[in-house]
Amino acid sequence: MLTMLDLLAAFDSVDHDTLLQRLRKSYGLQGRVLDWFTSYLSGRVQHVRLSATSSTPSKVLFGVPQGSVLGQILFLLYMTDLLQLVKRYQLIPHAYTDDTQIYGFCRPTDSAVLSEKLSVCVDEVSAWMAANRLQLNHAKTKMLWCSSSHRQHQVPANPVRIGNTDVLPVRLVRDLGVYIDADVTMRVHVTTVVQSCFAVLR
Repeated sequence: MLTMLDLLAAFDSVDHDTLLQRLRKSYGLQGRVLDWFTSYLSGRVQHVRLSATSSTPSKVLFGVPQGSVLGQILFLLYMTDLLQLVKRYQLIPHAYTDDTQIYGFCRPTDSAVLSEKLSVCVDEVSAWMAANRLQLNHAKTKMLWCSSSHRQHQVPANPVRIGNTDVLPVRLVRDLGVYIDADVTMRVHVTTVVQSCFAVLR
């Protein structure tokens, strides 16, 4: 089972004080190094410009810069505790910037147990995010059961509870530009790449 979590405005929601505290307590950063990160995050302003007209600058109290490599690394450091939380449920987390997935494996007969474990885990993930000024978008969370072609008939079609939303399993997801189908043949991805190549060649 592959579950893809969707976060609302993830980069813009990072709390600076919480991030700096995490860098100090979880990673042992202190002194001049911690001061450097504090300086990097503080004193930023933003404004909107249309032609020659600009809005009044306002202070940026939350978030990390998305256009920099350091901004993505800081976001991952901010999320590290969440990954440990998922592991406590014997599930496997994977994070690439703000794209977070949770994997789980089971026999077809144990799919109901895995579904319930995932639901409880996501409840705690959602609570952790709320406590850290992040918001999980339950409605856009996707779930995919993966199995070989000859076992597809054993894959459950029942919805899985994600927060207050019942999420139906899908047959295809796109993850970081790669299409993953339920039978893991990569047929859709290969077809899409071939079509793109033909378009370029023409």
